[in-house]
Amino acid sequence: MNHKKSFKNRSGLNRRTFLKSAAGAAFAGAGIKGLSSYAQAASNSYFGNTEGSLPNIVFIMADDLGYGELGCYGQEKIKTPNIDKLASEGMRFTQAYAGSSVCAPSRSSLLTGFHNGHNRIRDNLPHGVFLRPDDVTVAEVLQQAGYYTGCVGKWGVGNPGSWGVPEHQGFDYFYGHKNQDQAHFYYPDYLWENDKVKLLQEMEIVNEVGKMVGNRGGENRFYTHDLFTKKALQFIDRKHKSPLFLYLPYTIPHFSDYPAGTPEHFIVPDDKPYSEKGWTQIQKNYAAMITRMDKDVGKIIERLRKYGLESNTLAIFTSDNGPYGGAPIDFFNSQGPFRGKKRDLYEGGIRVPFIAKWPGVIKPGTKSEHIIAFWDILPTLAETAGLKPPGNIDGISFLPVLKGKPQKEHDYLFWDYGHVRKTYKAALRTGKWKGVFQTGRPPELYNLKKDKGEKINIAKQHPEIVQKIRALINKARKSTENYPNREL
Repeated sequence: MNHKKSFKNRSGLNRRTFLKSAAGAAFAGAGIKGLSSYAQAASNSYFGNTEGSLPNIVFIMADDLGYGELGCYGQEKIKTPNIDKLASEGMRFTQAYAGSSVCAPSRSSLLTGFHNGHNRIRDNLPHGVFLRPDDVTVAEVLQQAGYYTGCVGKWGVGNPGSWGVPEHQGFDYFYGHKNQDQAHFYYPDYLWENDKVKLLQEMEIVNEVGKMVGNRGGENRFYTHDLFTKKALQFIDRKHKSPLFLYLPYTIPHFSDYPAGTPEHFIVPDDKPYSEKGWTQIQKNYAAMITRMDKDVGKIIERLRKYGLESNTLAIFTSDNGPYGGAPIDFFNSQGPFRGKKRDLYEGGIRVPFIAKWPGVIKPGTKSEHIIAFWDILPTLAETAGLKPPGNIDGISFLPVLKGKPQKEHDYLFWDYGHVRKTYKAALRTGKWKGVFQTGRPPELYNLKKDKGEKINIAKQHPEIVQKIRALINKARKSTENYPNREL
């Protein structure tokens, strides 16, 4: 198969028109990976950087981590000192939204800058809907500015053999799960490194006899989360002299494919530091997964510090959607003050923790109530690199917020879920108003300014607002072959 992209994008951008645009004019002749004089000059003008060094970008994302599962967001039982420190040294967003209430469309939104009304992937099903050659990802945009791009962890937007794999979507390096379903196993037989299968095994010498050991037969030698941290650190080691973009979509605390209700449903090598707690084993394991991830976030920041990169790195931490309902979410108050969970379009399913640290640019210890969403990531990182984003995407750069400057706001934010399921849901927020619609049920309307827990449905009191939101939903949704519009 010829994997060379035509670069024609459904938003109107293709790599040729990008090179002709104001953002890309100077790239001609510089090559896709070459750092252009335009990007260099733009970076200097943004940040007053006389040395002309582009900021490194590290984007870390948890899987199914709830809004309330970090100390800096009110968690009292699970310890997350490293992420809490990241928040104290940077900016903590209180109104950040995932691209979807489930994994694949949320990741697609993050990578391509579209909300779910225009997103290439709008549900975890049907399998076979992946990113295509005409989709332009944030990694491809950053490559234009000379970034070395790496993804380590759960990909989930293109299976092996499809156009949607990371090596065809702008990533110079990949290690992890390409298939989303495989990512539900923490002790698999293999992972992918670029376009090669890497068996998880090693030679062990016992009584002077060599034996291959790995994850087969229940040996469980290689916990994938630990491997992802190791490979992410090695990525920084190799490319610390280049402007780097590291996208680190971790797989925890997502459940594993063991039976629900068993401790193995949230499998972890050990339950420290909660071993002595009088909790259930599931509660211990779940908390241990989150604290294990927190420790590794600290390792990533420390590795940047080792090479003197921390002061010139934009580090972001977030989650792909709300917490999974089979987790002990009531015990840990995982949704914080919000209603709902993963797969719901209430705030608990889509509002996520979001922390950004950038020394010298972001004022430490700040809190932002500005509303952002995953489709804003691409334009924000493009502008961070001194480039204009692709045309006609849904996202708006929130770089001004990071720099403490006035910021353009969204007219509305849109989500939906269940295109190929019995029940279809759609939600739209415009200002303080949020409408939630579901097939077979009356419309719901909430005033998030007064009722962030979405406890009081005021649709009957404000039929004109409901009608306005319904019209905006119909405007926001573009019917496609894979995702025809459903009636509400």
